[in-house]
Amino acid sequence: MDLRGASADSHRELAADLRGRLGTGSHAEQVGGELFTVARLLRDEPSLRRVATDVSLAAEPKQGLVRQVLEGKVDGATLDVVAKAAGLRWTASRDLPDALERLGELAVVASVGDQTDRLADEVFGLSRMVTTAPELRDALSNPGRSRADKERLLDDLLGDKVLPATLALAKQALAGTYRTVTAALEHYRTVAAQAQGEYVATVRVVAPLGDGDRQRLTAALSRQYGREIHVNEIVDPAVLGGLRVEIGDDVIDGTVSSRLDDARRKLAG
Repeated sequence: MDLRGASADSHRELAADLRGRLGTGSHAEQVGGELFTVARLLRDEPSLRRVATDVSLAAEPKQGLVRQVLEGKVDGATLDVVAKAAGLRWTASRDLPDALERLGELAVVASVGDQTDRLADEVFGLSRMVTTAPELRDALSNPGRSRADKERLLDDLLGDKVLPATLALAKQALAGTYRTVTAALEHYRTVAAQAQGEYVATVRVVAPLGDGDRQRLTAALSRQYGREIHVNEIVDPAVLGGLRVEIGDDVIDGTVSSRLDDARRKLAG
């Protein structure tokens, strides 16, 4: 869901407006869920989506139509944000539901208040669970199973073990708007970190880091990037020793396996 041009500008404006309307807790979670639902409605109803994004129409009638469709069915904050969205410009009609889904993610993250780090860790843990458990991954991606069935599976798996926001994002990952469930979860982890002005670092090590090593690594990365770093750790025997750090498109590879590969290439050359 890459928003460009007018759509990116509209999304930024709406995100700022949404932050001003939200507090924390269940209200923000409710608004997030409703924005997910409205995004799905607009994808399922192309005629409504086309009218809401038609540049030849004035803003007022489009906003009036949105209010008519949603009045009494969603929270006032949700209604105001969606109505405002209908009055803005969109590069493509599909960008409107994409932007509303992203706003829903922001609202769900906002609902946890100062527990954003816990949310990011839980989403990361679920992502690793899906990646390393083929049966779970297949069950969540199986087109023959209904979304409701997959959501029940997540309820049984996560239940009261995680924050309600984590479960809400896990279920939203089933929507199919990202390439895979794990891709959606990785994106949500980044959204949670960015909500606190942080970068996300994925660190691969052969054995779990001690508290001191983790703190020193986090401090060093924070100094290097000029921003707080949220570190998630993956124990991977393939690295042999050392560590591999991934931050966005940046890779810092100090693993033994990497040095051995370099040595083999030099010998082969």
